[in-house]
Amino acid sequence: MKDTRKSTAATVTRESSDGFTEEERAAMKDRAQEMKAAKRRGGTSKEDGESDVLAKIAEMSSPDRERAERVHAVITSTAPDLAPRLWYGMPAYAKDGKVLCFFQSAEKFKSRYAMLGFSDQANLDDGDMWPTYFALTALTAAVEKRIAALITQAVS
Repeated sequence: MKDTRKSTAATVTRESSDGFTEEERAAMKDRAQEMKAAKRRGGTSKEDGESDVLAKIAEMSSPDRERAERVHAVITSTAPDLAPRLWYGMPAYAKDGKVLCFFQSAEKFKSRYAMLGFSDQANLDDGDMWPTYFALTALTAAVEKRIAALITQAVS
């Protein structure tokens, strides 16, 4: 009797050897293009980053676009020293050249909600465990106030 377990396992491994979804591969391609563009420009100025972020937001479908516009406005008014830039094709905001936070549209990874994410550079530490991603389903005044508080804490 032929042992099919090995051949099945080999097939599964071969078919999923890179382990990335189509959306993840697209994000990696976006990041490579961002790095090439920054190199061509000799780095990314705050103005270049701002225009790149606004262009990326403009490409988004509704309601992601409206959410991204509001998140951008809250972040830039709360922490004007953060430098807007693209990061894996997402609007992001950097401190001292390192991404502090980013907006991930629901559409980008076919998720049911957009997210505001924070990197390990963000000063959000609170005990032994704290959230670094926040689902955004609506941007009410209370949510915008919470985002402003998180950004203030993150840059402190």
